[in-house]
Amino acid sequence: MNNPKGDAMLTLPPQVTPRAFERLAEIGAAAQGKALRIAVEGGGCSGFQYEIDLDEPKDDDLILSDKGETVVIDAISLPFLTDAVIDFSEELIGARFVINNPNASSSCGCGTSFAM
Repeated sequence: MNNPKGDAMLTLPPQVTPRAFERLAEIGAAAQGKALRIAVEGGGCSGFQYEIDLDEPKDDDLILSDKGETVVIDAISLPFLTDAVIDFSEELIGARFVINNPNASSSCGCGTSFAM
């Protein structure tokens, strides 16, 4: 079969859970003019690592918003986060934003490093 659009594959943007947006509201991110930035950088114990921080949105960011809160992902990190789920987890070891990434072939116990 011919693919009239070339070899481009359908990519799904990351999803943000309601719990993650609720946590952003609790910490007052939007009130401070900030968004939750999710980025992927080289390094970490498995080859790539997540950088999660409050930051101001930039022009080339993918913007995911709900309930007045915003999550941003830069254009370079976006392919690494196709169809990922950004969530907020509260466990005995602490509370943190977590990323469930179907593109990662393995991850490290630290929760911020992964391999593809």
